[in-house]
Amino acid sequence: MESIIPKSLQAHIDESPPRPLTPMQWRIWALAAMGKFFEGMVIFITGVALPLLERYFDLPAALDGVLSAATLFGILIGASLFGNLADRLGRKFVFVWEMALFTLFLVLCALAWNIGVLIVALFSVGLALGADYPTAHIIVSESIPSKFRGRMVLGAFAFQSVGSLGGVLLGLAVLKVYPQVEAWRWMYAALIGPGLIVFLFRLTLAESAHWLLARGRIEEAHRAAQRLLKRPIAIDRGSLSLNLRTARPGFRLLFSPQYFQATILAAVPWFLQDLSTYGIGIFTPTILATLFTKTSSNFIFQDMVAAEGSGVIDLFLLFGFLTSLPLVDKVGRIPLQILGFGGCAVGLLIAAFAADIPDGHELKIFLIFAGFMIFNFMNNLGPNAMTYLLAGEVFPTEIRGLGAGFAASFAKIGAVLTAFFFPILREQIGTTPLLYILSGTAVLGGVITFMVRIEPNGKSLEELA
Repeated sequence: MESIIPKSLQAHIDESPPRPLTPMQWRIWALAAMGKFFEGMVIFITGVALPLLERYFDLPAALDGVLSAATLFGILIGASLFGNLADRLGRKFVFVWEMALFTLFLVLCALAWNIGVLIVALFSVGLALGADYPTAHIIVSESIPSKFRGRMVLGAFAFQSVGSLGGVLLGLAVLKVYPQVEAWRWMYAALIGPGLIVFLFRLTLAESAHWLLARGRIEEAHRAAQRLLKRPIAIDRGSLSLNLRTARPGFRLLFSPQYFQATILAAVPWFLQDLSTYGIGIFTPTILATLFTKTSSNFIFQDMVAAEGSGVIDLFLLFGFLTSLPLVDKVGRIPLQILGFGGCAVGLLIAAFAADIPDGHELKIFLIFAGFMIFNFMNNLGPNAMTYLLAGEVFPTEIRGLGAGFAASFAKIGAVLTAFFFPILREQIGTTPLLYILSGTAVLGGVITFMVRIEPNGKSLEELA
């Protein structure tokens, strides 16, 4: 029997067996992708449902922002809370039970009997989705060969855009089948069954061997790695010096001289990116309904037209991701993020210019759609994809959940601020100045990325640690 040469864990994962990925590695990837799919679905379903909710609950305008921000605020809290727990209790533990919480609170969304219950339910759904931000990235990146880690993580994250488009299409389908004010209940209810199925499949996964090594549980790490790779392995004990740390780090460590640059790179550009992403994304249906259906008094018709237009624009989110996949492991994370921020600024400037053109002019319609399409494409080619990817790569294993969770939470501060204040600012200062401001934040994101750049491309997680 041929002896197994002891190697570091990542060296075993990076070996090229007859098949590049095992069934377990593909299962981990697919179940992570479904978490991102659900996030896009819920957030964009809320955008389609918003006009229905306004009518059903007779909402004042101020509560539009609260409804839109509830899920995002939950993500903000959940990312840091559960990212920290993923470092302490395990990647699989959080990855499994976040989906159970997600499904449970979707039931509450569908049954909500007053606006307070719905806001609490959407916030709680956001908590579960926030947990998925660090854990989905980490459980994939700690299981995948280094040479295509970027493509696999982004491939899973791309399902956020598939979900965004799916949320718009689901909302539109429900409205066509059931054109009533209460259609919003069926939009949320449609996700309950898929959420339960994903929860059950996540129970079957292997724990991250990298995490087990970081906790000093070497024999369990051997078994988990062998289950992941479907072959016997031998981990070189001499390679464990970087992993065997038992201290429980706190958030203060992220701002120590050792990790400060990584923390700024992971968190600040993501915050700036989310300012525009969620403002434009959530309220695209509302903006389009205002622009193109002013003459109709049928608000169901307005919502359907807005959903159709939003679906066309959201296709470019997916196109951006598909373009980034073959480039990320060749060009690198930092160049794509800087390029994407620049493209976002251009798209927003085009939309801002179009907003000043008189209503009814064909050029206005063309430029608004062109601006939003450019923005969506460049955003997912660059900052929306790369900020997520960088946050899970630039920290070592023992604080990877903490760092990625903090970055996601800090980013969602921008998302919550935009979701809450976007309708108010649009009313107070107008669409055009607001789009100019968001264009400026995109430029700032590119500048900060360049100043604190760390390029993980081509490096293993052990090298980065």
